[in-house]
Amino acid sequence: MSYLYNNLNWYSMSDAAIITELGKQLKRMRIKANITQQELADKSGIFRSTISEIENGRVSNMLSFVQILRGLEQLDILGAFVVPDSISPLMVAEQQAKYRKRATGNKKTKPASEW
Repeated sequence: MSYLYNNLNWYSMSDAAIITELGKQLKRMRIKANITQQELADKSGIFRSTISEIENGRVSNMLSFVQILRGLEQLDILGAFVVPDSISPLMVAEQQAKYRKRATGNKKTKPASEW
C-alpha cells in the first residue's frame, strides 16, 4: 500500500479526496502502531470522536492533525512541507561582488583645502 501512496497524483484529486486519503493514512499509521483511537486520543489530548472524524475523511483542523501526528510519533513527516531556501545564481554573484578583494593599509586623508 505504501507504494500506491507514494504514487498518488495529488494534483488530480479533489480537496475532499485529499482529506479522505490523509485520514486513511493516519488510520494506517495508528493501526500499524497498534494503538486504539482512545489511546491515541489520550496521547494526543483530543477527543476520540475527532480522530474518528479525521480517519473517515471529515474535515477537521490542522491543530488536530498535528496533535494526532504527535501522538503517533510521526511528526517527522512534516519535513516534507518544508521548502528549502534557495539563492539564485544572480544573488550569489552579487554577494560575491560585495566581498573585499584586498586589504588596504591606513589611508591618510588629505587636509581640506582652505580655498
